[in-house]
Amino acid sequence: MSDRPVKRSLTLHGHRTSVSLETPFWEALQEIAAERKISLAKLAAEIDDTRGTGAGLATALRIFILEHYRTLAAQAVEKAE
Repeated sequence: MSDRPVKRSLTLHGHRTSVSLETPFWEALQEIAAERKISLAKLAAEIDDTRGTGAGLATALRIFILEHYRTLAAQAVEKAE
């Protein structure tokens, strides 16, 4: 596993953009997109649509992933109680 960001190109709303993320973040995005049965580009576009102007796309993607897995962890704790 490389700890250096990997740059990938995505098409969001018909426009090409490049995003640099570490491999585990790319893998997590692919897993989430597969769970939702949507493409990685569609998931990234949805995240892009909801981010504010204060954060870059890469940051918004990382925060989305963190929030996704925090929610899953909280749900698992609730079920265990």
